[in-house]
Amino acid sequence: MADPAAVFDPRALASKLHALHRAGDQAPTSAFVLPTDLRHAMNAQNFLAADEAISSNAWKVTVSPDGQAVTAPLHPYVQGDSGAQIPWRRGTRFEAEIAVRLGHDLPTRANADYTRAELVDAISVVHLGAEFLVSAIEESGKISFLLFLADRLGNSGYVLGPSIAKAVLDTASGTPLLVTLNGQSIYDAPAQHPKSDVLSWLLDYANDKLRPATSLKAGAVITTGSLCGAIELLTPGKLEIVFDGTTRFCLAVA
Repeated sequence: MADPAAVFDPRALASKLHALHRAGDQAPTSAFVLPTDLRHAMNAQNFLAADEAISSNAWKVTVSPDGQAVTAPLHPYVQGDSGAQIPWRRGTRFEAEIAVRLGHDLPTRANADYTRAELVDAISVVHLGAEFLVSAIEESGKISFLLFLADRLGNSGYVLGPSIAKAVLDTASGTPLLVTLNGQSIYDAPAQHPKSDVLSWLLDYANDKLRPATSLKAGAVITTGSLCGAIELLTPGKLEIVFDGTTRFCLAVA
């Protein structure tokens, strides 16, 4: 158990998380010295990204329990048309998502907020995507969201799938979504984003006055949140996502 009086060290936390990931292991929240604020958590996340040699310009976005927009890098990140394969280990969870690529920069604004229409205008391409999650923390973010944020919000991989019509940004929630693993259905229902609008969290982040000046640059890929919840993959195998009955996206988890 971590010493509650210990001084928080973001580099030490990153090193511990990295070691757990490399070993394919987990530790309970009580075993960590916890970050006490967003700055601590993001410092640790940045050290973890450096330890993992993350170089992709691909990100996930969500909000904390108190409504603060946050991001984490996606890794490993691969293109779905290049024979995509993501490592599987016990406890791996999967989320079908919508990802967007920015066509131009969205610099921070001191005064007026970005509108949703401005955000849509900045998006050049929309994709189906598949996110995979395995946290080094046994409870994930259920006890300490800041610790979970330091652990890159549990991300353990991302596959960018086929491009889809930009109009999907307005219609994704409620669209038929089928996901199969080795030919067996693991989700067959209308897609449903936690905020209904898939751009909700990204818009919150765009309007965060304290986000890094290097964020939301042209070319960045941002995934916007699950359309099917987090589904545990009990075995490795072939995943297929069918969106709106027409767009198919196949990938391997092995």
